[in-house]
Amino acid sequence: LVLAVGSGARAFAGEEDAGRLELVLAYPVRRRYTVLAKGLAVAVEVLAVSLAAGLALVLFDPIVGLDLPGARLAAALGTLAGLGILFGWLALAVGAALGSRALAIGVPAALGAGGYLVNGLHGLAGWLDPFRVLSPFWLVGSSPLQTGVRGWGFLVVLLLAALVLGAGSLLVERRDLRTP
Repeated sequence: LVLAVGSGARAFAGEEDAGRLELVLAYPVRRRYTVLAKGLAVAVEVLAVSLAAGLALVLFDPIVGLDLPGARLAAALGTLAGLGILFGWLALAVGAALGSRALAIGVPAALGAGGYLVNGLHGLAGWLDPFRVLSPFWLVGSSPLQTGVRGWGFLVVLLLAALVLGAGSLLVERRDLRTP
């Protein structure tokens, strides 16, 4: 998730802070399509890292004796990729909408940490139980390697990711870009 948030924040707000965004937006392409293209790049990066992690686990499994079931491992890595895409696209959307790299990192990091804590602590603190449905970690399943993935929750996370990226692509059209 750290990689996804950093990549999403760097994709738009980071380029704007560095003064390189003007070169990207000088082409005759609408800003929203630029955000969508950068979102695709973030998703490809997250999927590539998840695939590399899966390949490493499969190759080293016989050596270290983890005995991970292949289907559950694939489901867990798919879940990780889906969560990464959600938080990466949230970072991209916040950066595109507000132009602040700090907020593009801080907002998804805070929501990710909060969602993770709510998912992990709702069993210990009863007052957190109603809020667990707001956690994307709870939606996909608390321990996908042991119990599998909630298919409907995974689809909800992907739908949220698409909505967040769509909102960011629309909001970028409404703001003035700063120049360094």
